Amino acid sequence: MTPVQSPVADIPVIEGLHEIAGRYDALLCDVWGVLIDGKRHFPRAAEALRRFRAKGGSVVLITNASRPDDEVRRQLLGLGLPEDCFDDLVSAGELTLRGMLAREGQACYHLGPPRDNGLFEEAGRRLGAPIRKVGPQEADYIVCTGLFAEREETPQDYDPGLKTLAARGLEMLCANPDIVVAIGDDIVYCAGALAERYAIFGGRVAMFGKPHPPIYAAAMERLAGLRGAPLEKSRILAVGDGAVTDLAGAGRAGLDCLFITEGVHALELRPTGEDLDPLALARLIEVAGARPVALAREVFW
Repeated sequence: MTPVQSPVADIPVIEGLHEIAGRYDALLCDVWGVLIDGKRHFPRAAEALRRFRAKGGSVVLITNASRPDDEVRRQLLGLGLPEDCFDDLVSAGELTLRGMLAREGQACYHLGPPRDNGLFEEAGRRLGAPIRKVGPQEADYIVCTGLFAEREETPQDYDPGLKTLAARGLEMLCANPDIVVAIGDDIVYCAGALAERYAIFGGRVAMFGKPHPPIYAAAMERLAGLRGAPLEKSRILAVGDGAVTDLAGAGRAGLDCLFITEGVHALELRPTGEDLDPLALARLIEVAGARPVALAREVFW
């Protein structure tokens, strides 16, 4: 391991997951930016997870994707991610789905693109009847999965409608707390950016994904099922590239975090494309309110 320069000189930069894998029995691994970029999967990352499992470790993928678990699994396999590199996965969309099922009989306004309709179709399948989707004026609650046209719009474009919804006192179920995500080389806004605006206007928001507790509780429940008993938190390593999601969430959950520097913060952390900027890293750590146990450019064994 090699140290990062001050003011974060005590955080090691590992040359591979093998350097610290022996400390842990399980990984809670982020997906977007760590295993995939939305267009392809990262073979070296998949191989690292496969080798961790081969040594007796368990891997649960933990993602802020706004789709149910089964749909996320199909998407990952469709991008070529090997099925044998993880044991299970839990998505923010799956937990949002549970929140929708708990509101059976209420009318829902879907704030998000049509491609996320799978969330509502799965809710209808589990309920045995379609979710009643209505316009914003007739709704009892909101499910936010993102911007309608994320490549053309900004969250501020939604301010008038969000103010009206907040004035009605409607609760928003945010299916993806991410503010932005990288799709290939593009950065686009996510549902979390709209939820953030909604809260500014006094709207009530229920968050299910990282960095919030529900997704970590669900992931550790999955791990307990895989291992036959709950694991000590000290034996679980969270892996991710987002400061306000992965790093902050791990810290709140009491877990160690391996922070990936070539993900969503790549330009900020390596403005020249080479050396890690220690001041930028220190700023992200301050924002997250948590320190990583180690750093890596990407996940590989």
